[in-house]
Formats: sequence, C-alpha cells, structure tokens
Amino acid sequence: MNRKYRKPFIAGNWKMNMKPSQVKAYMDELKTLVPRAKWCEVAICAPFTDLPALVKAVREPHFAAGAQNMSKFLSGAYTGEVSGDMLTDLGVKYVIIGHSERRQYFGETDELVNEKVLAALNLGLHPIVCIGESLEQREKGLTAELVTYQLKAAISGVPAERLRRVTIAYEPIWAIGTGRTATAEQAGEVCSLIRAVIRSMYGARIARGVVIQYGGSMNDANAAELLAQPDIDGGLIGGASLEPEKFAAIISAANQE
Repeated sequence: MNRKYRKPFIAGNWKMNMKPSQVKAYMDELKTLVPRAKWCEVAICAPFTDLPALVKAVREPHFAAGAQNMSKFLSGAYTGEVSGDMLTDLGVKYVIIGHSERRQYFGETDELVNEKVLAALNLGLHPIVCIGESLEQREKGLTAELVTYQLKAAISGVPAERLRRVTIAYEPIWAIGTGRTATAEQAGEVCSLIRAVIRSMYGARIARGVVIQYGGSMNDANAAELLAQPDIDGGLIGGASLEPEKFAAIISAANQE
C-alpha cells in the first residue's frame, strides 16, 4: 500500500449468502471488532435483497454499502434487472462489475462490463471492476496480455476525472474459492502491471491515485503479507467476509501504518 496517494479499501463480497434478517446482527458484531481508524475504507457488497437493511446498518463514516451487480440500462422493460439508479436511490455507494462468476456463469463480456462501468459512473456510483486470468491462461504465460486487455476494455471511454472513482480488483480466477492464493509477489507483480497500464493511458498522476485491490482468497492469515505489496491497496474479500471476526482481522491489517 502507498498511503501517500491512496486510502486502503477493503470490500466484502457476500456473494449469494446472508438473508436480510441476518444483516443487522452481522454489522453490530463487526462494528464492535473493527478499530475506529481513519485509514481504511470498508464496504460490504451484498445481494439485492439485503441492501435496504445493509444501508440502514452501515450509516456511519467507516462503512459503505455496495451491490454485486447492476444493469447497463437505466429503466425499461428488463424484467429481473436492477438499475444503478435504483441502487443510488437506496443509498448504495459501490457496485461490483465484471466479477469472474458473472463472466463465467452469466456470460458477461468485456463489452458489457464496459457499458456497466460507464453507466455506474454516470449515476455517481463507484464501480469495483474485476479482472483476472484462469489457471490455464496463467500456465500459458498469458496473464499480462489478458489482464491488460480486460483492463483497457473495462475502462474504455472513462474520462480521467472519473477514474478516481473506479477501483480495480485483480482476481485470479484460479485462486477464487479454491483455497489457492497467489503469492504476495505474484499478486503484487500483476497489480503493478495494472497500475503501469493505467499510467500509459492516463499519466502518472492519475495512475498513482487509483485503488487496486487483490481479490483471490485474501483472508485473515495472508492479508498483511499481501497488503505489504506497494501496489495492492486493499482486498475484495469473499468467504472470509461472511465471518465478522475474520473480516475484522483483514480490516485491521489494512489499518496498520
């Protein structure tokens, strides 16, 4: 982390877990465990059904509510979709876009990810944009090429003045929910590549202000080592975010000076 230019950011992704009736108890427990430090931004990205309860439960400066997806459309005949405008009306600040599970199971393309990113920014939301390679792609030496392409595609058309609202989450697909984690050096190398690509597109001043998270099975045991890498500014946390104690430990690691 480089605190001179960027504020650490830890985001929990509950995926398809947690019911609305469980939200308040979870947040009450988390708040007792998390130090009131000025350094770290914390968000919980929850299923749509949890968001009203979550927005109510996180009403203090240390926490924010996030969604796990949104439509590229503002409104209309799109049954089952949720627009970014609906999210902002609820009080949601962040939205995950392009998670590998959305790409894998729901066919989201790089073009669609870009459309959602632009739609989110137009509505004042802060997108958390996920990019990352599969194990096969890594073994073939395609990591840099693939991550560069996904990044450029995702933020295409984003003006420099809006890029600071975009968080990039590097999530190697082979390390999500598998128990496997990239080494700190592997993760740091790719996050440094991501910043270098942004620098080539927007210049050094903009690039050093963009928050880059690591999202491949970061947990309470490895968070400090991963966050010690200069270009890893936080984490997008899956399974560990479901347990307040473990999630609080990760937040505490990000709060270390």
